[in-house]
Amino acid sequence: MAFAQDIQTADRGTSFFKELGERYARYQTYRATLRELSELTTRDLADLGIHRSSIRAIAHEAAYGA
Repeated sequence: MAFAQDIQTADRGTSFFKELGERYARYQTYRATLRELSELTTRDLADLGIHRSSIRAIAHEAAYGA
């Protein structure tokens, strides 16, 4: 019986690190999108139909969904 508990505990640890990795990957997507859009000029953003004040919202949507 102790062996079955050890497996269950190991699964929780594995899922914790898997979720942590996924969260970090989403955060990296957010930061990369934020950085790339911030580097554009106001005119380039206007050509895309984006206002500078919307950059954070767009980056958040790109990384975490709507």
